[in-house]
Amino acid sequence: MLKFIFPKRLSLLKTFVFLFLILSLFVRIFFLFYSFKEVDATFFKLANTFIIGFLFDLGTVSFFTLPYLLYLLIILKKLYGSILDKVFTYFAFSLGVIIFLFSFFAEITFWEEFERRFNFIAVDYLIYTYEVVKNINESYPIPLLLSGILIIFIGLFYFISRIGVFKTTFKNDTPFKAKLFPSALFIGIALIFLFFVKNKDAEQFNNRYNDELAKTGIYSFFAAFKNNELSYTEFYNTVNTDQAFNLVKQKIASNNSEFINPKKKEIYRAITNADSLHPPKKPNVIFICIESLSASYLHSLGSELEITPTLDSLSEKSLFFTNLYATGTRTVRGMEAITLSIPPTPGRSIVKRDNNQGLFTIASVFEEEGYDNNFFYGGDGYFDNMNTYFGGNGFNIIDRGRGFLLDAHIKTKRTNINDNEVTFENAWGVCDEDIYNKVIKEADKSSLNEKPFFNFIMTTSNHRPFTYPEGKIDIPSGTSREGAIKYTDYAIGQFFKTAKTKPWFENTVFVIMADHCASSAGRWNLNIDKYRIPALICNLENTKPQKIDKLSSQIDVFPTLFSLLNWDYTSNLFGIDVLKMKKEDERAFIGNYRNLGLLKDQKLMVLSDQHVVTYYEWETDNDDLISKEVDKDMLVETISFYQTADYLYHNNGLKLKN
Repeated sequence: MLKFIFPKRLSLLKTFVFLFLILSLFVRIFFLFYSFKEVDATFFKLANTFIIGFLFDLGTVSFFTLPYLLYLLIILKKLYGSILDKVFTYFAFSLGVIIFLFSFFAEITFWEEFERRFNFIAVDYLIYTYEVVKNINESYPIPLLLSGILIIFIGLFYFISRIGVFKTTFKNDTPFKAKLFPSALFIGIALIFLFFVKNKDAEQFNNRYNDELAKTGIYSFFAAFKNNELSYTEFYNTVNTDQAFNLVKQKIASNNSEFINPKKKEIYRAITNADSLHPPKKPNVIFICIESLSASYLHSLGSELEITPTLDSLSEKSLFFTNLYATGTRTVRGMEAITLSIPPTPGRSIVKRDNNQGLFTIASVFEEEGYDNNFFYGGDGYFDNMNTYFGGNGFNIIDRGRGFLLDAHIKTKRTNINDNEVTFENAWGVCDEDIYNKVIKEADKSSLNEKPFFNFIMTTSNHRPFTYPEGKIDIPSGTSREGAIKYTDYAIGQFFKTAKTKPWFENTVFVIMADHCASSAGRWNLNIDKYRIPALICNLENTKPQKIDKLSSQIDVFPTLFSLLNWDYTSNLFGIDVLKMKKEDERAFIGNYRNLGLLKDQKLMVLSDQHVVTYYEWETDNDDLISKEVDKDMLVETISFYQTADYLYHNNGLKLKN
């Protein structure tokens, strides 16, 4: 039977497959003994654990065999053993074995710390390279481990060569037909695992350790990469769910709001702002979400740089938020915070997850008030799942899409930014001036209708490689972030200059805010100074310019705007009106993929995976964090916000009400 599955030409492939299965079995046995006290070691449970594990091992190795298998299938018999054949074969085999050995060593160190197969934490290691490499260097003898991998590889290579596997692979007359069945077999296995098997299918036991033993590390890694979300309830501190909701409701309640179902695990509430003296206003709203703009770059927020004259000037004519913080470190996290008005949940942003359509967002509020909602992006909105998210949550799409279509079930309008509308473009999309010109065109069209419009604009020019049209500012394109910021500011100035000539300008409110800061790297898990961003609301009728120094969050800006517009609306948003915020209610949510923080009264509470809690006092003079004994009340508050946010997402509590 083995000769039928693996004819002589596939001798090395057979060795490769068996080598992986044996090494994977060895790792599984090692984990079993390492955590034996925790494993359900009854005969049938253990047997099922290893059987499921073997099937996942087989599925995993089938993916790795495909490139070499296809090569073996198509290469002509007369080329068997040629220089080309030997070079390709030796290279493919060596690369595959080194990857296996490295992954198995990495799995052992990962299990030692987390007692789990690879998950999103392992994927996260690819994102925070500096911190991870530093941690690994301090924790493990890297030169010794790498030397060990190399020695084992050389030993295996020598052994396989001595038993004649390479010789058999190169010197044979295996016909094409004999290679068809094994090719079809492994391709079939790979397709089954690709389309019908999920990593969670290995979880067939009540015991978590058996579930983890049944998985295969490499397969788990790519599954986590595809759906990189950490389970809050499994990895983070929790409180009673009812207690969490009750506390959150107390924190977001206001004199002008009433919870619709106060006894349910939800935060839907009716908010009343209008009265006879304050009738609702319905101006157009244009929101500019600026890529990677830290507060530290604005002269109006203390910078010594003179690169944001437009924003500095606008800040003097606006409601200017001077103490506002982004929730995360990526664009999709900022989009999540702004549109859903929700604290960050661990893992990837909801923008990139499944089950992220038909949600209650700020677009829901605008739509209820009769607005058309439009999302503008200068690149292809297929990137980072933006079009699927915005298109599935009430926005029309205007982007630089060239080849990727919206999902068929998303019923929304999509408009392309055409070639003749582009003056400059880099890898991320068109320059800011071009996207603003498109916004002007679409606003002109919208103003002919009776409906007001809400335009969400995502800029890209302030992003590496920091390139932009030459001759616009006095800093050459592609030389520095400062140049990109100055061009970003210049483009906003040109946009306002043109907008002021339009009949719709007087009846349009402009909201400007960054998606996140320019950098998040620092000494701490969460570096507070790396989350402060600028935000302002300008051109709002009968509203005097004001600096708002209250500590607030990205999630609060649009609830504040809705209050200023005197709207009565149903809210499923965690954000609150900053202008009505009491001193004791001031707070900001900051986080990254693994750490979730609540900043309040110069104190920072951080929840980390593995149920780790750290508490600091923030010394603003030197941006230093001083470890303190945990404040239990603040801990419960922090847990409550993040736990309820996670609960609502996983229990459809973020969905629109029918």
